[in-house]
Amino acid sequence: MISHPSYAVEPWSLRETALHLEVLAQSESVFALANGHIGWRGNLDEGEPHGLPGTYLNGVYERHPLPYAEAGYGYPETGQTILNVTNGKIIRLLVNDAPFDLRYGRLRSHERLLDLRAGVLRRTCVWTSPSGRTVRVRSTRLVSFTQRAVAAVAYEVEPLDAAIRVVIQSELLANEQLPRPSSADPRVSAALETSLRPEEHLAESTRLRLIHRTADSGLRVAAAADHLVTGPDSTQTYGESGADVGRFTITASLNPGQVLRLEKLVAYGWSGVRSLPAMRDQVEAALAGARSTGWPGLVAQQRGYLDDFWAGADIEIDGDAEIQQAVRFALFHVLQAGARAECRAIPAKGLTGSGYDGHCFWDTETFVLPVLTCTVPQAVAEALRWRQSTLSPARERAAQLGLQGAAFPWRTIEGLECSGYWPAGTAAFHVNADIADAVLRYLAFTGDQEFERDVAVELLVETARLWCSLGHHDHQGRFHIDGVTGPDEYSAIADDNLYTNLMAQANLLAAADIAGRHPGRAASYGVDDDEATAWRAAAHTMAVPYNHELGVHEQSAGFTRHQKWDFASTRQDQYPLLLHFPYFDLYRKQVVKQADLVLAMYLRGDAFDPEQKSRNFAYYEPLTVRDSSLSACSQAIIAAETGYLRLADDYLGEAALMDLENLEHNTRDGLHIASLAGTWLVLVAGFGGMRHRDGTLHFAPRLPETLTRLLFTVQIQGRSLQVEITGSATTYRLLKGADLTIRHYQRPVTLNGRRPQQRPTPPLPPRPELRQPPGRRPKSRHPEHM
Repeated sequence: MISHPSYAVEPWSLRETALHLEVLAQSESVFALANGHIGWRGNLDEGEPHGLPGTYLNGVYERHPLPYAEAGYGYPETGQTILNVTNGKIIRLLVNDAPFDLRYGRLRSHERLLDLRAGVLRRTCVWTSPSGRTVRVRSTRLVSFTQRAVAAVAYEVEPLDAAIRVVIQSELLANEQLPRPSSADPRVSAALETSLRPEEHLAESTRLRLIHRTADSGLRVAAAADHLVTGPDSTQTYGESGADVGRFTITASLNPGQVLRLEKLVAYGWSGVRSLPAMRDQVEAALAGARSTGWPGLVAQQRGYLDDFWAGADIEIDGDAEIQQAVRFALFHVLQAGARAECRAIPAKGLTGSGYDGHCFWDTETFVLPVLTCTVPQAVAEALRWRQSTLSPARERAAQLGLQGAAFPWRTIEGLECSGYWPAGTAAFHVNADIADAVLRYLAFTGDQEFERDVAVELLVETARLWCSLGHHDHQGRFHIDGVTGPDEYSAIADDNLYTNLMAQANLLAAADIAGRHPGRAASYGVDDDEATAWRAAAHTMAVPYNHELGVHEQSAGFTRHQKWDFASTRQDQYPLLLHFPYFDLYRKQVVKQADLVLAMYLRGDAFDPEQKSRNFAYYEPLTVRDSSLSACSQAIIAAETGYLRLADDYLGEAALMDLENLEHNTRDGLHIASLAGTWLVLVAGFGGMRHRDGTLHFAPRLPETLTRLLFTVQIQGRSLQVEITGSATTYRLLKGADLTIRHYQRPVTLNGRRPQQRPTPPLPPRPELRQPPGRRPKSRHPEHM
């Protein structure tokens, strides 16, 4: 039995040439199409068989109670789960009297191809029905980047050996039956059945429309479809609708060589406040726009949008064709997750599946937004405006916890905390600093003054306020933040988590600085000189745990005094540990789920000297089990910076192939968008050595031996900078914009648009091999180590 589908290695596409029903759910995630607003999983056109049906609208969720065996003050009372909304993908086919169902008859060939340049999913199959009639079925599917509310399908049927009668049923289907969760894994979504209450249905000429409202959250969801049919003179059509289904039916008699073609346009809309007539008009207007453009126009717009994207975002790699494909796949899905989210969250799974209930975590700010900042910065502004729009519940949450400012949720869809496990959720206050970090990065790379004034001031002020009320000065004047959970979820309720402290330190200083630049705006939020002074005092006296005997920083105060986990007695089938051991045991041992202190060395690299980074990395590497998809990319970046290029390359492979090879065994529930974004981070921040410090881009490029060339482009302050790295030198080209001064291994390089600048790569001293926990070494990408 295979564990994941197999894809041909091609530079600009993902091609599946055989259909394996046992891993259908994984391929549905991989072949998902989205634009940040609409998400269509890569389900087969005919709807069945399926692994997990999925049609998602960003922000559409249902509420449900969070049960507790023993309630406590401040526990979140309500959860939120993304809903599978009206399915507009379904196109059912009958050949003579036999349903086109790949579980019956004979499937002679089946190919699906995700075209990363065109932004479409193509499918071609040849099938012989149980009665012996053979047909070729072709479909092309897209979710539009240029028309946010629109998705579309072109579908063709052609007989190959004899005349046939065909019936095509194009549907809008609400409240379709979902499979029940197959495990108690907390990463799997809660399945909510029949949560859409019908309000209106229509079938008129070639058009269908369904409008529903969620039972508890009160969100109104509208879907409409229109159809263009091309076929022989015998072709007939009619429509019908009911509360949960709209169906457009086509009948025709086809001879070999004749083709019946359907072009289906689907429009979606949702709102928590708009009336039924307004939602009806909204989707009809979107559908009218799509009809005006037509299928060929939508395809052309999609290609044009992606041509522009790839011109400024593509990464070229020589030496590893598998990683070349994987990084483009990753960039495409990161774009799909955030391109048109437009003041909505970017969920951990994007809109590719219902894993984690469709929640947004700190992953977005720390892993996804850095990539979009350098490639599609307008998407970052919208994601951070969404955070600003949720400040009201974040302030209420802080007040409930006895704190000032805002306490942003660890996991959420619309702004309320949804984690019922408070040590991982409520205590993970670092999300505040992660949001602040994303704000600062966006400002550094764009210089967006309007955003700074209208969004950044408020976000930085309210996040900084939390730290001063959460932390305290001891009798020696040191500032401590106690009882918090950092990124490593195997260490909870710790004092002075180093990642949290250092990120909070940057948050506090940035808030004080921005209040000084915008005194009027800061005053409108109640900031005075005393508060800004308190922020600076807390930052300058921030506790930074360090074990002088071992010569390493501590992940949190006292962490290095804990007993080390018994790795030798832990079987490989007991990973991830969270599914096989109690949290209380994990919390009191030296075992790291995901990069924590190591991630701090990347994001706050200015707080460590090179020797400290090397010693810290060597100490924490044997403790880190990577039970989180967020870990490999972070470890790769620091491995590259500290000279462990082979190890960095191996971790790159893990991050890049997380979903293509189903490494976490849960790709069926949706893609790991942060790990995909981490592929870009490893290449640019790891092997490119890119950091932004003191208003300047710094580079320290080095390639592992498997790569002979790496080329990437970043957008900064209205400029487009291209970096081309080979084994011995790096060439910098300013493709557009005003002159720019960067630093190559600390030395300044001034660039203009007239001529590139090339600089040599200094030699790398040899490094001893590092150990990982037994059995947790990443798969080697070097032939002699395989």
